[in-house]
Amino acid sequence: MAWHDGTVTAPLTPPHQPGPHDPWQAPPSGSHLATSPGAPDDPDTATELRQAAVVAVLVAISGIALGLLWLWLAPRVPLVSDDTAVFLKNSEGEEAIGADGTFVLLAIGFGVLSAALVFWRLRRGGVLVVVGLALGALLASLIAWRVGIWLGPSSDVVGRAREAGQGVTFDAPLELHTVWVAVLAWPFAAMGIHLLLTAAFGPRDVEPDWSYYQGPVQGPLAGPGSGAAPSSPAGGAGPG
Repeated sequence: MAWHDGTVTAPLTPPHQPGPHDPWQAPPSGSHLATSPGAPDDPDTATELRQAAVVAVLVAISGIALGLLWLWLAPRVPLVSDDTAVFLKNSEGEEAIGADGTFVLLAIGFGVLSAALVFWRLRRGGVLVVVGLALGALLASLIAWRVGIWLGPSSDVVGRAREAGQGVTFDAPLELHTVWVAVLAWPFAAMGIHLLLTAAFGPRDVEPDWSYYQGPVQGPLAGPGSGAAPSSPAGGAGPG
C-alpha cells in the first residue's frame, strides 16, 4: 500500500507498535499498584471486633496484678489514737503522696508492656484494636484501684483505732487522692507507646512501581492524520 498526494508517492508507515516504555501500554500481567482490599493480612470488621474484645478483656484482667503490686509497694500512712481522736503519727510525712506516685508509675509500666504486647501480636490490627486497648487499660486501672482498697487496710478507722488501743500505731486505708490522674495514666501510656511503635515498625503501604511508566515515547506516530509529513522512500519518488 502507498500514499499518493498527486506529486509524491510514499509507502504508508506501518501501524504504530507500542515500545517497551509506552505510557499507554497496559501493565504486564501480575503487576499491581496496591494490595487487594481482601488480602489475608487485612482483617475484616468482624475479625477486628473479636480481636478488640479479646484485647480489652485481657488488659482489663491484668488490672488485678497492678492492684496487688500497688498494695505491696505503696508506702503506708501510720496513724495513732489517743482515745478521743485519730492523728497522723508523722504530720510531715509524704506517704500519702507516695501511694499516688506508686500507682501512677506502675500504671505507666503496665501501659508500656500492654501496648508492646498488643502491637507484637496484632501488628496489622486496625482502629478497633487500639480502641479495645484503650478501654481495657481504663477498666484495668479502675479494677486495680478497687482491688488495692479492698485488700488493703480497712476503711473503718475508728474501729481499727479501738482495736489497736491508745498510742498504738496502725495503718491508714490505702487510697488515691488524685483518682483520675492515676486512673488515666495506663490508657495514655498505652496509646502513646502503641502510636510510637506503629509509626516506627508498623506495616507500610505498597508503593506503586512508576519506573515502568517513566520511559519516553519512542518513535513518531506516523500515518495519515498524524500531522507528520510523509517521508520519501530511498531512491527518490516521482510523480504518480
